[in-house]
Amino acid sequence: MPLNPEAIGTTSDPFDTSWTSKDALLYAVGIGAGVEELAFTTENTAGVDQQVFPTFPVVLGWGAGSVMRSIGSFNPAMLVHGQQAVTLHRPLPVEGTATLVSRLTNMYDKGKAAVVVTETRAEMDGAPLYTTTSSAFIRGEGGWGGDRGPSGPVNTPPDRSPDHQVTYQTSPDQALVYRLSGDRNPLHSDPAFAAMGGFDRPILHGLCSYGFTGRALVHTLCDSDPAKFSHIEARFASPVLPGEALTVSMWEISPTEAVFVTSVGDRVVIDQGLLRHT
Repeated sequence: MPLNPEAIGTTSDPFDTSWTSKDALLYAVGIGAGVEELAFTTENTAGVDQQVFPTFPVVLGWGAGSVMRSIGSFNPAMLVHGQQAVTLHRPLPVEGTATLVSRLTNMYDKGKAAVVVTETRAEMDGAPLYTTTSSAFIRGEGGWGGDRGPSGPVNTPPDRSPDHQVTYQTSPDQALVYRLSGDRNPLHSDPAFAAMGGFDRPILHGLCSYGFTGRALVHTLCDSDPAKFSHIEARFASPVLPGEALTVSMWEISPTEAVFVTSVGDRVVIDQGLLRHT
């Protein structure tokens, strides 16, 4: 069966996800953190308390309770991540258990493709912990005559040089490390599967590039303090290959907001980025 727009509004049953200090450490090295970020990459450094990167929620509960199962059938090789947002209601603990509920909030008809939007809310000890919003772009699944959804640029950088730029080098093996945090999509590891999607070789997870971007933002605009980081949103504009260098350009538009773009050379790979912080 094709995609089912009547699935909009579908909500998962509540489900629990748990994580440990090790999970947070593995995520940190998966997004390129190393010896200069020991608060995020070690748990036993003298005088340093372990911290968690604010983008960590994107891997919590990966695949469990997913309402994407309700949208109908499609070729998974045709799916790419469209947009991602994370809102933190309080700092993430190094370990714990949260209760998640996911909801299919919208499905847009782009003609030759479909966009499916989901939201996941997490509570811990009876209080909100974080909310994530994600959109999936599925090639070849549009055309049912539905709402095209919002369009046009948002979070556009001002017409001036960026206030800050940070460049991080990804490893040729980056996707093989990042996938251990939960996303085992063979698009990022299997050359034959990547070829089905039209790629010469496996590509880096969009959420890995997103994590690299979040690292740059927390260190540059939040004084390396994740408690100051409250919201991030962005659109995935172009695939990244493991081994490419990511440059994050940031423009401060208020004392508590910045817009950003992540590029590989002249190629924009993440845009429409917005950070809210304290």
